[in-house]
Amino acid sequence: MTSRPPLIRRARPADLEAIQEIVETAYSPYIPRMGQKPGPMLDDYAALIAAERVHVAELDGSVAALLVLLPQDDAMLLDNIAVSPRAQGHGIGRALMDFADAQSRAGGYARIRLYTNALMTENLVLYPRLGYRETGRVTEKGYDRVYFEKPI
Repeated sequence: MTSRPPLIRRARPADLEAIQEIVETAYSPYIPRMGQKPGPMLDDYAALIAAERVHVAELDGSVAALLVLLPQDDAMLLDNIAVSPRAQGHGIGRALMDFADAQSRAGGYARIRLYTNALMTENLVLYPRLGYRETGRVTEKGYDRVYFEKPI
């Protein structure tokens, strides 16, 4: 992998297999901890791609990461971000987080929201370092979720 910045573009139907593989490899390690598949493993990525809600980051011509953004009434929801384990450590996740902020601003939003599973403890430390503040904890769809948001 090179250190060039990733190319971020809207996902196409041809990206579906790569997206599903990234989701599988990125989230499978959490199954033993959670006792079930994480929510992103259950999403319909073909439908999300068709709705133009998925962006991918390419590195060296291959899809290396994905980002799902869902507009809401009062904020942009960063619904999923996943980087292929083989591509981690190259700044792709950070580039996608910056892209999410820019897309949210361009959409007229003053804030961006995301959530993570309470058992994904790494994220509970990461998101505050990126400027997010915790706004609540709820149980939704059988998952204990921690919501975060930040102004953009």
